[in-house]
Amino acid sequence: DVFEQPQHVGHKKIEFHISTEIPAVLQINSEKEEKTGKRVYLYATTEEINNTGFGRIFPAPSSNDKMETEEEDDEIPSEFISRKDLEKNRLSREEMEKYSVFRNYEPGDPNCRIYVKNLAKQVQEKDLKFIFGRYVDFQSEVERNMFDIRLMKEGRMKGQAFIGLPNEKAAAKALKEANGYVLFEKPMVVQFARSARPKQDANEGKRKK
Repeated sequence: DVFEQPQHVGHKKIEFHISTEIPAVLQINSEKEEKTGKRVYLYATTEEINNTGFGRIFPAPSSNDKMETEEEDDEIPSEFISRKDLEKNRLSREEMEKYSVFRNYEPGDPNCRIYVKNLAKQVQEKDLKFIFGRYVDFQSEVERNMFDIRLMKEGRMKGQAFIGLPNEKAAAKALKEANGYVLFEKPMVVQFARSARPKQDANEGKRKK
């Protein structure tokens, strides 16, 4: 109400309304009124109102800025797991040593495909996409096409999966952050998948013999 009233210039009612709401200002500026008229105290009251009013408004945007910066800390879309959740539910190195599946763990040779084992029975492809999708830029058609999940649900390969990622860098990051992540009460074992290099492997085998 106080902000809107000074906008109507020339109405004497405005002066009376302000005087009743802010008697302290009238007392301070009573001497000025006698000499120069009521216009002086009108400007004085609006200045004082502005000084106090706008001072209270300033802190409000700062809280919104904090909210925006917090959301921007993790650049991954909300449809995928956050880095904080990965770290929160991942086993430490000491805890991994207690599990037999991690005893002879070796990450393997870096490539763009990763191999995941020790998966719980209820794990589905959407669960793996929720975790490993954070390493894919879905706005890029190339990366989107390279992202591939093959979850084995039957036979000896049951509880294992092969996941194709856009490049070695993404695969290395996925291995580092997701290895030991507890999914459905079972820690995942994440390694680089064996790359298909039959000729080199065969030659290496002959050299060793």
